[in-house]
Amino acid sequence: MNDAEKQAIYAQLLANCQALTAGETDEIALMATLVCEIHQALPYSHWTGFYRVTEPRLLKVGPYQGGHGCLQISFDRGVCGKAANDKAVQRVDDVNSLPYHIACSSSTLSEIVLPVLDDTGEVRAVLDLDSNDPAAFSAVDEQGLQALLALLAPAFKH
Repeated sequence: MNDAEKQAIYAQLLANCQALTAGETDEIALMATLVCEIHQALPYSHWTGFYRVTEPRLLKVGPYQGGHGCLQISFDRGVCGKAANDKAVQRVDDVNSLPYHIACSSSTLSEIVLPVLDDTGEVRAVLDLDSNDPAAFSAVDEQGLQALLALLAPAFKH
């Protein structure tokens, strides 16, 4: 899928998700809705989900679509842990090239993980998308997913 096609998908996704989540402040309801919409719209993502911070430096699987995910991931393990620890997007074209990658699914070849920060800058979750295709995710995905994650802001205000 080329970047122009992806941009069109993300524009529609954002409009759909804005309509579906307007006025909602519950984090699980928001996450579940976003994951469902993203997973249905992106044919190259075979696993789409959130890992939520449930204890200091620990992520637990949250709303997701696809096969089973890892139940928990510490901040010092895997691509999800790195995204949470560094508070930075991780876009990996070849997960097998990373010695710290956690293989929740042996079919995963590429991955993108975005941290979800609250209004104080603390990590509350990460959004993880896995693909069976190499180098499936581009800067367009990163930008589109960040725009969608902004819809979680009402749930993470103090």
